[in-house]
Amino acid sequence: MSNNKYTRQNSNFFARIDWILIILILLLAAISVVSISSAMTSGQYGTDFSTRQMAFYGLGFLLASGLMLIPFKLIKSYTWALYILGVLSLVILYIAPVSSVTPIINGAKSWYQFGFFSIQPSEFVKIIYILTMAYVISQHNKYKLTNTLSMDLRLLLKLILISILPMLFILLQNDLGTMLVMLAIFLGLVVVSGISWWLIIPTLSVAASTGLALILGILYRPDLLERYLGIHPYQFERIYSWITPEDFQSDSGFQLTNSLIAIGSGGITGKGYTEGIIYIPENHTDFIFTIIGEEFGFMGSTVVIIVLFMLVMHLIRMAFMATDSFAAYFIIGYLSLLVFHIIQNIGMTIQLLPITGLPLPFISYGGSGLWSNMLAVGIMLSMYFHHLSKGAKNI
Repeated sequence: MSNNKYTRQNSNFFARIDWILIILILLLAAISVVSISSAMTSGQYGTDFSTRQMAFYGLGFLLASGLMLIPFKLIKSYTWALYILGVLSLVILYIAPVSSVTPIINGAKSWYQFGFFSIQPSEFVKIIYILTMAYVISQHNKYKLTNTLSMDLRLLLKLILISILPMLFILLQNDLGTMLVMLAIFLGLVVVSGISWWLIIPTLSVAASTGLALILGILYRPDLLERYLGIHPYQFERIYSWITPEDFQSDSGFQLTNSLIAIGSGGITGKGYTEGIIYIPENHTDFIFTIIGEEFGFMGSTVVIIVLFMLVMHLIRMAFMATDSFAAYFIIGYLSLLVFHIIQNIGMTIQLLPITGLPLPFISYGGSGLWSNMLAVGIMLSMYFHHLSKGAKNI
């Protein structure tokens, strides 16, 4: 009798795990390690980053597994504490003098360096920001007594207020890519928050007009943007080299030009594992999709996109399953981040979008980026384990 009881409990435990999500992440982990390993043959590295990526994934799965066992309501209760810690990590990084712990890397002071590893706090702040936005929206809608424009405006102002500090300090780090991700998260959650379209449409119109003004300024009056907004000349070059990379082959357009050549030369089936010959600087990070396109061709690239698409569709299904509005808003916020990263990263390697330095989620090399995504995965595993699975209903 006791053995049957143990079997039922054990079965109930495993039934509450989101195996589809885990399998998809494992597939992306395999793609990541193989792609990074293949990139190591370019001769520009003295370190095998694929083994480091395996270690990063190992720690990431430990983090996600630990979070899965923590009740989601407990994670929710620490939202504001996490928000304060996240903002403080950005503030301290900004005000701290340049040192071995807070160095300037590629023109930006965005990292804490701790000997053999480094942490980019903005990567984790993105997930904390989603948690905070989801909390504020769910609490506002929970206690909203009337459905009026004034109540919707109050919610919009709340969301803007909690966005100011993290966005400001990320922008001060010259991290435009992460700033764009934060905006994507903000817009994605505002659209589903229940705020009236009479407020959303003007907000989107202002955002679109600002973006258009910036693009026109970059093209025709960069001197004004440099004088009044403090935008650096190298940031203008990213736009120019995106539009006409052939004019910047010896400088900022080198990566994009070679990326287009590499992906085009891969053909249908690719040149084969470790057979890539086109030189791409830092090809194991932001330009990992170029390696996939050159060495595994159109078919390999399609497989990667399909796996990422399956992940997106699974998360959409989770959002519809969620009975807790906070959980649903968190998943939608993370979906906004994930989809923006995927479209931007792949788009920049094939000249559809300008280069921003955003990695391909779960595939590009990097500890901070991978761990922040695994943090989100752990939170969603906790949702499924404690709320969404069939087994959870019996506890």
